[in-house]
Amino acid sequence: MPRAWISIGSNIDAHSNVAGAIRELRRAFGDVMLSPVYEARAVGFEGPAFVNLVAGIETELPAAEVVRRLGDIEARFGRIRGEAAFSSRTLDLDLLTYGNTASSVNGKPLPREDILKYAFVLRPLAEVAPAERHALDGRTYAELWSAFGGDTTGLKPVAPKFLEEAEAENRG
Repeated sequence: MPRAWISIGSNIDAHSNVAGAIRELRRAFGDVMLSPVYEARAVGFEGPAFVNLVAGIETELPAAEVVRRLGDIEARFGRIRGEAAFSSRTLDLDLLTYGNTASSVNGKPLPREDILKYAFVLRPLAEVAPAERHALDGRTYAELWSAFGGDTTGLKPVAPKFLEEAEAENRG
């Protein structure tokens, strides 16, 4: 069964929206593996800091169906598609990888280019899937993070209470 990695981000009522997204991902896909959580300053615009993490699922659903379900979850949390590319978000769910395939879904490449561009995507991915390899680059995510030359300022680990609550809810 292919493993898919999904980036999760929010900077509007972030803790509540991210906790809700985790619940919805579990409803839609079953077990969800979660990375550590990071706070990152807004990129490309002035705005509140984002809460970011990466979630992993295993699914037999086609990648296009995973993307459709992610869009449905975003919409339930007030995400309006067509917003400016760099703007505040109630919830942003992006399919980063789908198995070890290189393809595209709805015009977005897989693996997603954001993996190699943004510390707030690569660092949590490298922590939760260090030995997995980028389907195009060939290096592991841990190797990519170690060699990352992009901006890492403003990226800091956080231990939000909502993540502990989501994990406790998942266990029982």
